Amino acid sequence: MALFDLPLDQLRTYCSASVEPEDFDAFWGKTLQEAREHGLDARFEPVEAHLKNVKVFDVTFAGFGGHPVKGWLTLPAWANTPLPTVVEYIGYGGGRGLAHTHLLWASAGFAHFVMDTRGQGGAWGGGGDTPDPVGSAPAYPGFMTRGVDAPENYYYRRVFTDGVRAVEAARSHEFVDSERVAVVGSSQGGGISIAVGGLVPDLSAVAPDVPFLCDYPRATTLTDRDPYREIGNYLKTHRGRTEQVLRTLSYFDGVHFAARGRAPALFSAALEDQTCPPSTVFAAFNAWGHDDKAIEVYDFNDHEGGGPFQEAVKLAWLPQRF
Repeated sequence: MALFDLPLDQLRTYCSASVEPEDFDAFWGKTLQEAREHGLDARFEPVEAHLKNVKVFDVTFAGFGGHPVKGWLTLPAWANTPLPTVVEYIGYGGGRGLAHTHLLWASAGFAHFVMDTRGQGGAWGGGGDTPDPVGSAPAYPGFMTRGVDAPENYYYRRVFTDGVRAVEAARSHEFVDSERVAVVGSSQGGGISIAVGGLVPDLSAVAPDVPFLCDYPRATTLTDRDPYREIGNYLKTHRGRTEQVLRTLSYFDGVHFAARGRAPALFSAALEDQTCPPSTVFAAFNAWGHDDKAIEVYDFNDHEGGGPFQEAVKLAWLPQRF
């Protein structure tokens, strides 16, 4: 599809109509406090990945509710002192996959921590290894409406909490410099990185690419592509619940986390992106709370965004923030 959203000059000033809940900070403060009542129990088991230039560890840590969450930690083989670290979150439907598929950041000299996404890993890539033991009321297939009846039950309450705990788990490793940690991700992973950027005040940098989970009021009415369309399909069946659902989603809107961002940020957006429309990305970018922020714009790309070109931009940008 050609350009379908706002013109670029309007995107640069666009503000979301999403209404922030009055108890947003209290909700997330309580959520993280409850999670931290469980020991982090971060375990790093060496893995023989048959790779000569990196060392790989199979990670398990306690996320939301103390539930075990998996991950990978990859280090340059020469590492013998704490390194600046990149914590990465995965796109919708994917899991941590296999260790040898995550080599970019360790090859650039960083420690690299990849978080598995609970309940996901069955749609693409090499699979996931983290179950989600929490059930929900009736939901449309996918993850977008699981527990959408109330903020306390919503699926992304668990995922965003896992994301914060992943940073804490990474910081517990001896070869991670706890004062130099950045979070990155694309699509769903970008949305998680924005949430974590708003919940963890002392990150070095945040780099979300074509982020998902932003500006729900606009996203759910502008695009008919999944995953946002899952919400519309749920409301087709559950008539009359729009206000209730949007209230739940407001606690998980990247726009509100972005306003609390306290680290330098590098976003990217694609102007033909029907999965995460550019206005929803700019809504979060324009709300970002730190003055050191930039956004790369890819004029003729859909949800693939900048792909390897954006990776090159991040490889040049990130070391300057540590």
